[in-house]
Amino acid sequence: MSATSELEYVGFWLRVVAALIDTVLVLLICLPLVSFFYGEDYWTSAEVIKGPADFLINWVLPALAVLLFWIHRQATPGKMAIGARIVDARTGGRASTGQLVGRYLAYYVSILPLLLGIFWVGWDRRKQGFHDKLANTVVVRASRAAKFEAAKPAGA
Repeated sequence: MSATSELEYVGFWLRVVAALIDTVLVLLICLPLVSFFYGEDYWTSAEVIKGPADFLINWVLPALAVLLFWIHRQATPGKMAIGARIVDARTGGRASTGQLVGRYLAYYVSILPLLLGIFWVGWDRRKQGFHDKLANTVVVRASRAAKFEAAKPAGA
């Protein structure tokens, strides 16, 4: 990413907010669907995956939705709500589809060592989690200074 002051890296807590928004949206879609297909027994069963519809609704649908949002909008609805987007770490331009698929798969690497790869966002100078580092991406948004300049009246 270039060294301009127009963009800033998005830190841990803002990304938590974005993830919570995304989680609520996914739950609003997925929970009624699994209830429709499996009824009340779904909520009392000890099985991890109840059947093909459960797998498609709770694993495939969210993965496809996230990837399509990343590819077409550079962000999920949660990231859009906070004004963030995912970009290539070297150029600051659009991340490739391969980078974004790799980034999604790298989330599993990030969560394995006690979520260390997710928490790493809070300590890293470029606010990259392990999934960002592995995919060579960063999450950015317009800097506060750039927002302030844009909001100034003309000639001020």
